[in-house]
Amino acid sequence: MSEAVSGSKAFQVASYIATNVQNILYGVELVFYFKTMQVLLRQGQRGQRTKSNIFYAFFSSMMFFLITVWVVTQVIFSETMWIQEQDYPGGPGQWSASHMSIWYMDLGTTAAIVLQLMTDALMIYRCRIVWNSYRIIVAPSILWVATLGLGIVVDWTSSSPEGNFFEGLPSILGLSYYTISALLNTTVTCIICYHIVRHGTRLKNQLGQEYAYPYFDVVSIIVESVLPYTLSGIAFLVSFGTGSPTSAVFLSVYIMAMCISPQMLILRVILRRARNDDRGRTPVTAVKFSAGGISTTSEESAVAVHFHANVYVPGNENNV
Repeated sequence: MSEAVSGSKAFQVASYIATNVQNILYGVELVFYFKTMQVLLRQGQRGQRTKSNIFYAFFSSMMFFLITVWVVTQVIFSETMWIQEQDYPGGPGQWSASHMSIWYMDLGTTAAIVLQLMTDALMIYRCRIVWNSYRIIVAPSILWVATLGLGIVVDWTSSSPEGNFFEGLPSILGLSYYTISALLNTTVTCIICYHIVRHGTRLKNQLGQEYAYPYFDVVSIIVESVLPYTLSGIAFLVSFGTGSPTSAVFLSVYIMAMCISPQMLILRVILRRARNDDRGRTPVTAVKFSAGGISTTSEESAVAVHFHANVYVPGNENNV
């Protein structure tokens, strides 16, 4: 994106919309974060202070801190551009294009990159949980290392004097960085969705639609695969690659989705609707075979037959 575009009126309008959108989404993140901490505190009071809960509390707090840094820096930059520097030669747009590398914007960029690396790492971890295999995450892990290296370079170039993420070398490196990141997100999302739907189909053929329902629940698939994060990343990549001023809006949505999507997943996990490795195996249902056929019972812990296939069930911490 050229300086003429990044300082244009269209870009300023997009930046204004982006600021308001991210403030609304920040409110959504506040709700999910405090709900997560409330559940974790209640579980701790009941003596359920597990290592996973401590990790999720720390991870959620780190994400909340980083997204807060991003939002605050964007608000300060917008206020300075449109209020304090409205008489700057060339207008607020020119001031914005010339001061993208101001120190607090560098801080916000760093926070966004760290947040993205954390979210991508969590997605890779969930992929391993769903597949119960380390081999499936080899390719995503390689892509994650590539984003780590490029992220450091992008942060350094955009933070240099006169640096501007939307133009010049930082823009080219940023496009490469977000291309690899979007590829990573898309790969992991497709792997998770494929696994869930495949096992849902198998379970439907074996036990019927009633037991396969969790696999085809739209909310389960969206949350488990962190789909909003992936889709917003693709939308930003397309707009940024074409040099559209709307990239400012999609960037804000993308960065907020980096925090909201994993926070939804963590909340789902701690509410015992998603599987994690800190719990033992629990059967989905009790199945009894009799001479007359197959019967099922809903009694908890009453199990006559165990299916030994390691099957991931969205919405439950169970194996079938």
